[in-house]
Amino acid sequence: MDVAQVLKALPHRYPMLLVDRVASLVKDERIHAVKAVSFNEDFFQGHFPGRPIMPGVLQIEALAQAAGVLAVETLDLAGSGKLVYFMAIENAKFRSPVEPGCLLDLHVEFVQKRARVCKFKGVASVEGKTTCDVEFTAMIADAPEQA
Repeated sequence: MDVAQVLKALPHRYPMLLVDRVASLVKDERIHAVKAVSFNEDFFQGHFPGRPIMPGVLQIEALAQAAGVLAVETLDLAGSGKLVYFMAIENAKFRSPVEPGCLLDLHVEFVQKRARVCKFKGVASVEGKTTCDVEFTAMIADAPEQA
């Protein structure tokens, strides 16, 4: 999937869209997505001046967005108005910094899948070196009504 297809699956937009493309997706199982980490990212302005590092929470968000694409594609939710919301983050570990100019590989797999709640395991890496791993739970629900 290219970024245009990712935009159809996710409600996120710049500056919060953290999935640039999907390298592979096996419905009901797993996804490999990619985030191209650019020096122009807003968060590098202050994290940290002189030593830019992608915040760990944004690595988790990128993994969650990849999981969102996996859930939307698996459950055929595109265009349904349903959203995938975080419910829990567990066992998050940050192992290596993510710097500008790298490709962040996002590997996510289903651990458990029910009608409205899914559990995932995610691993982010750069050139095969793990930067973050985490388990998280998400809920599929209707989007809030707009005023």
